[in-house]
Amino acid sequence: MGWRSALAVFLIGILVSGLCGILAYFLPVVAAAYAQTGQQARSGRAGPAPLPAAPTPASAIRGAAFTVLLMGSDDDSKFPSDAVLTQSMILVRVDPAARHVTMLSIPRDLWVPFAGGGTAKIDAAYALGGATRAIATVEHDFGIRVDEYVWVGLKGLIKLIDYLGGVDLTTANPVLDDFYPADVESTDPYAYKRVAVLPGPQHMDGLHALEYVRSRHDDIQEDFGRSQRQQQVLLALRTKVRNVNPSDLPAIVATFNAEFKTSFNLLDLGRLRSLLALASQITDPSQVEQLILTGDYTSSSVVDGQDVLLPNWNTILPLVQKNFT
Repeated sequence: MGWRSALAVFLIGILVSGLCGILAYFLPVVAAAYAQTGQQARSGRAGPAPLPAAPTPASAIRGAAFTVLLMGSDDDSKFPSDAVLTQSMILVRVDPAARHVTMLSIPRDLWVPFAGGGTAKIDAAYALGGATRAIATVEHDFGIRVDEYVWVGLKGLIKLIDYLGGVDLTTANPVLDDFYPADVESTDPYAYKRVAVLPGPQHMDGLHALEYVRSRHDDIQEDFGRSQRQQQVLLALRTKVRNVNPSDLPAIVATFNAEFKTSFNLLDLGRLRSLLALASQITDPSQVEQLILTGDYTSSSVVDGQDVLLPNWNTILPLVQKNFT
């Protein structure tokens, strides 16, 4: 793949994914990185419930709708590198024929049955069985098929934003977090610090942007508020990416070294070209639909001493079936 083709892949996620959250931004960088190395990650550690084999995945059929599970972890050094929790899980449905993208954010504290047995917060599925168990759990609980996955370590966000010269945005709500994990600047994985972001216009370097999208304490919307902040930074990044050219790609790829795993076949140039064509056709915000499981979809509770969200499957499943099948 040439540099221009790789750069096109880099931009696909920006244009197609729209507002699906900060993780969607990283998908094209995954493609670029693996296209340069010739490597491709699969399902991670073997889980107790392997995914059923499909002779022809929907994502491999030109023009067919497909579903991607985006997962993001903080690479928390308190845990083994292959057993981290997923801080974010987003289902993305891409329908090329309808020129439409649908996103569903899955709350990390959702209390669910796991594929292979057991019940816990859904963010532990990856820690207990890699992408295989996380995907199988989402498929089992939500009654859908996941065609592809991308796992992202979010530490690379700092270097990317710094490389692009920071981001400019206007914060509508203040962020005040007295228990923000200071694991990036400190060798102590249990260190904390205060993070404060005042309302108004802001120019943020990588570290402060990461703090802004990662903080979750004292937000009245909790994780849902954090998702909105992630989307805001995504939009700011889209503005910066307009200035990216092929000569920038090697440095961008190096920034995310060892921060990605994916099941995408990144050497399928025909498919990548078709996605690029689709990206150029998705320009209206109405073509990108966001779904968040707030309100009647969940209820707060305490299970085994943990604050959790209990799913109301009677409302969740009809919503998922309508938008992801």
